[in-house]
Amino acid sequence: MFKTAQLSLLALGLAFAGSAFAERVLVAVAANFTAPMKALAADFEKDTGHSLVAAYGATGQLYAQIHNGAPFEVFLSADDSTPAKLEREGLGVPGTRFTYAIGTLALWSAKPGYVDDQGQVLHGDRFQHLAVANAKTAPYGLAAMQTLAKLGLSQAVAKKLVEGQNIAQTYQFVASGNAELGFVALSQIYQDGRITSGSAWLVPTELHEPIRQDALILAKGKDNPAAKALVEYLRGTKAVAVIRAYGYQL
Repeated sequence: MFKTAQLSLLALGLAFAGSAFAERVLVAVAANFTAPMKALAADFEKDTGHSLVAAYGATGQLYAQIHNGAPFEVFLSADDSTPAKLEREGLGVPGTRFTYAIGTLALWSAKPGYVDDQGQVLHGDRFQHLAVANAKTAPYGLAAMQTLAKLGLSQAVAKKLVEGQNIAQTYQFVASGNAELGFVALSQIYQDGRITSGSAWLVPTELHEPIRQDALILAKGKDNPAAKALVEYLRGTKAVAVIRAYGYQL
């Protein structure tokens, strides 16, 4: 009985000691990465003991918030240029930036069979509204506009464009039926090897600049072990499998 009590107290002491080293990390996450981040957060907390609080938005908007003193400690961007800029400006920790995912742009409709697998629907008159994210703040919006330009459709669809503040709002425009189709992140409509709803065309990568998504430990997270742990976790095989499951390349 005495030995059992000793062992119980020892286990309790070890658990308390472990929790004493647990930290919380505040993460700014590009809106396209919302679904995989929520899945990763649960695994990260379970596997490391640290806690994670995420805020989601357009990359440009998150950049402005970081510049204005937001307490974010890690930034998961939807491009590679914004983290590089933050690093140059002294707001990121040098040497911590890396590409955690390469995104895929998709033309999507909530209606099954509406979008063909070659994207020819863009050349017709079947739709009145085409949703895109703000090209100035959302890298997926910029990729969408580059695609339209490459296809020679910029002027033809100009009056049909409906602009979302970020890729999450753009998705909602299409999901609600307010736009018949729109350019979204594949991760919003894809899981475990299949399109989860509606119909989609995966935009060929040669139609836009690569969507390299970089992570960076921010200056406010320099001394936070949870920030370092998250960046290391994103490189691990378990996280990579989750990221791939949502249609990203690495």
